[in-house]
Amino acid sequence: MIHSLFLINASGDIFLEKHWKSVVSRSVCDYFFEAQERATEPENVPPVIPTPHHYLISVLRHRIYFVAVIQSEVPPLFVIEFLHRVVDTFQDYFGVCTEAAIKDNVVVVYELLEEMLDNGFPLATESNILKELIKPPTILRTMVNTITGSTNVGEQLPTGQLSVVPWRRTGVKYTNNEAYFDVVEEIDAIIDKSGSTITAEIQGVIDACVKLTGMPDLTLSFMNPRLLDDVSFHPCVRFKRWEAERILSFIPPDGNFRLLSYHVSSQNLVAIPVYVKHNITFREGSSQGRFDLTLGPKQTMGKAVESVLVSSQLPRGVLNANLNPSQGAYTFDPVTKLLTWDVGKINPQKLPNLKGTMNLQAGASKPDENPTINIQFKIQQMAISGLKVNRLDMYGEKYKPFKGIKYMTKAGKFQVRT
Repeated sequence: MIHSLFLINASGDIFLEKHWKSVVSRSVCDYFFEAQERATEPENVPPVIPTPHHYLISVLRHRIYFVAVIQSEVPPLFVIEFLHRVVDTFQDYFGVCTEAAIKDNVVVVYELLEEMLDNGFPLATESNILKELIKPPTILRTMVNTITGSTNVGEQLPTGQLSVVPWRRTGVKYTNNEAYFDVVEEIDAIIDKSGSTITAEIQGVIDACVKLTGMPDLTLSFMNPRLLDDVSFHPCVRFKRWEAERILSFIPPDGNFRLLSYHVSSQNLVAIPVYVKHNITFREGSSQGRFDLTLGPKQTMGKAVESVLVSSQLPRGVLNANLNPSQGAYTFDPVTKLLTWDVGKINPQKLPNLKGTMNLQAGASKPDENPTINIQFKIQQMAISGLKVNRLDMYGEKYKPFKGIKYMTKAGKFQVRT
């Protein structure tokens, strides 16, 4: 299975390595560095790189490459999913998954990797189990360990490890019993010059924070479950019940976890929440170009479009831009030619507008193509697919929990062509 793991930072330094079966030389990462040089963007490095004696399988998270070294044929998605679990575990333990956090907690990192993989095969990847095996670091615990020479490893086997629900420990008790669910959807879209949708799809997740006493059994039903395509569940979900009734039935893990992720790819189901009116022109033989851009909300069911950020890579011939924003502020980098406009919140009564001129190099020919516009935004309390939770019921315990559901839509790769 997995022989070694290398962690590589943004500047290409290997700052941590872990070996399970046999020690693999660092020189194997040279193949990865070659692929990295050929890639135009950091995220464009191929996830699977074959070498004469190994396969390198990597993920990029928080500007760190997690590179696993494999010696035999293994399903690549299996390894990629495990690497994402490693990152999520580090984030859960240390609050952030950065190079500094990993170096500060290097002992705990090695203890976690030792428990998560046994002889190269995944063993304990559930956060609840790991927290019983290895206690999360605190300032006091770190000081005591430094003075006494002890470790964070627990003395007893976790209670859930050998049960039929290994994701939940026994004897959980809370004074406030609460279950919160966040439905977060990310819309990827390409809009053409005339405003028609070329492609649009939605990636959605339901993240949960469940703090309930005992061993509760929850059921979650949706108003319109048929919207969901290509659904991936947490192991706690009873799949047969979902197939038969389209109801999520599960004994939840304790704390934070991702209940499911889904995909909506039918274009007629994907509503585009913003529109762009644009007029970007360059005249042949003229040293100036016109720039006029207006944003507006549509199909947002009255919800506000917030945290709007517009960016556009202008042609190389543009020297500078003299623009006047009706709201927010813009910046233009004369070296990279990147124009960024921080709009903020869109007011439907007074639509944000960015207007002005661009100065071109003297004698430069008219640019071959107009720039594309990339937009980021957030819409609170709305799922753009129309997905709605119908009800959440609890069985197996007598108390009444507090329940809350929150919706959010945000832009993924949202591009408008001009």
